[in-house]
Amino acid sequence: MGCFECCIKCLGGVPYASLLATILCFCGVALFCGCGHVALTGTVTILEQHFSSNPEDHALLTEVIQLMQYVIYGVASFFFLYGIILLAEGFYTTSAVKELHSEFKTTACGRCISGMFVFLTYILGVAWLGVFGFSAIPLFMFYNMWSSCEVIKGLPTNLTTTIDQICVDVRQYGIIPWNALPGRACGPALENICNSNEFYMSFHLFIVTCAGAGATVISLLIYMMATTYNYAVLKFKSREDCCTKF
Repeated sequence: MGCFECCIKCLGGVPYASLLATILCFCGVALFCGCGHVALTGTVTILEQHFSSNPEDHALLTEVIQLMQYVIYGVASFFFLYGIILLAEGFYTTSAVKELHSEFKTTACGRCISGMFVFLTYILGVAWLGVFGFSAIPLFMFYNMWSSCEVIKGLPTNLTTTIDQICVDVRQYGIIPWNALPGRACGPALENICNSNEFYMSFHLFIVTCAGAGATVISLLIYMMATTYNYAVLKFKSREDCCTKF
């Protein structure tokens, strides 16, 4: 066997779907965890400087955000290991099926492990759909604030509205109590928030965070298809010419 034929044989055993899902999962989790951590810090800064002068009013929210930041560290570590394990499982399954009718034989333990990964990946996929929806909540709040900022910028051409009539009240989202002061920002105060670096950085980071969560969901969907296909091939012992490159 020549060098070219050997390379073709090696490339034929690569689980491309699992490889693609792993790369997408790493990128999505990195964006979600990294940008989400910084965006949450910026949110606390904006809240303390412009919406809640009493630390006791946002003490619970601050504790929740700090807890979420610690959870982010755990999520990043878990998915780094889980992605490597699923990629290794994809290589194992591909090699096992390709050699199914020769000297390499699959075992009941191997099929059981593959089935466990199918079940766990489905559970994680459903969980990350919830994470994706949850990450859209702060994005929605910042989008509403950004819309108010755009209205303020367009005031010189709109004489029917004064700047003091444009307000953003974060108490309506339930993140601080109704008796928190000032609780809302109007006119020049809101304009100062719009011109702050913390606001625009947090807004764009939340966009990237939501996109990272979406990329992770897509990667888990690919993992679902790949692990289900690999498990089915191992379970039913498909013919030798069956496609086994997932």
